[in-house]
Amino acid sequence: MGGALFDEFEELTRAADSILGYSVRELCLEDPDSRLNQTEFTQPALYVVNALSYYKRLRDGEPAPDFLAGHSLGEFNALLAAECFDFETGLRLVRKRGELMAQASEGAMAAVLNASEKEIRTILDDNGLTSVDLANYNSASQIVISGSPEDIKAARPLFQSGTHLFAPLNAGGAFHSRFMEPARQEFARFLETVELTAQKTPVISNVTARPYEDDRIKDLLAEQLTSAVRWSDSVHHLLDLGEMEFEELGHGNVLTKLINKIRRESTRPPAQEDEVTSPHRSAEELVRHWNERHPVGTRVRSTVGDYERLETATPATVLFGHRAAVYMDGYRGYFDLTEIEAIN
Repeated sequence: MGGALFDEFEELTRAADSILGYSVRELCLEDPDSRLNQTEFTQPALYVVNALSYYKRLRDGEPAPDFLAGHSLGEFNALLAAECFDFETGLRLVRKRGELMAQASEGAMAAVLNASEKEIRTILDDNGLTSVDLANYNSASQIVISGSPEDIKAARPLFQSGTHLFAPLNAGGAFHSRFMEPARQEFARFLETVELTAQKTPVISNVTARPYEDDRIKDLLAEQLTSAVRWSDSVHHLLDLGEMEFEELGHGNVLTKLINKIRRESTRPPAQEDEVTSPHRSAEELVRHWNERHPVGTRVRSTVGDYERLETATPATVLFGHRAAVYMDGYRGYFDLTEIEAIN
């Protein structure tokens, strides 16, 4: 992994070695101590290879991207490319993230294939596996679940009948789930020691499947540890903006395959951005425009989840000083206004 990139970018490779305290070239190309599959080593290695791949693209004179996105760890490379931080700062963030996630090692993950979000949630709930979280929405028919080893083991026979498939993942913990809450809290504190700058290119957040707001980058990077990776929704959002050509950087072509799969499985018509729920408006504007047009009792549909019936139970309001939200009849918790549409 990385190949000739380490020789081509010797100065950055030396900087990485100094920060990490070991040879990233040796780790990626030889892995003499069999550490590359341990998350505290995997994450820095991927970050470095992804970064060098991007710098090579720039050196080769390729055009600048219009948007950036990354899957889980890859989001740090997207923010690096958007110039929110430099190479060294990003690597320090990733090293800390990997260390914290490695400490939360009591967990497991598995991919469930050929089942929708609604099917998976229903099967888990009906069998008392309510502590299992949906961690990665990779495509409409490929969703990763995350939880305790016992619960993931108990889920296996439930998804090995009919057309469903169940594939345990070689993960070091229950990533992107409630089990990462201690890591999220510690990472949030670490992020406060780092200075970030505004994006020069819009980056799509894993948490919201919408472009980052510059004042929320730190919050969402920490929240990413406990939140699902909404990759399918992120790709759909980009496709809704117009014709897109995707280019994958780094090691392998997993994301390219997922994007092709998302396109094949898509049954959604191109979205027409509603001025009321445009994510580019401030939370106050979103709430004001929503309440002007939609009374309590408005029927809506979610653009990011599969819910049978939604009807607003309250006026829209600003939560936490930045989130435009509304509560639904019969559901606990709020729905983000940028992730729902009123049904006429």
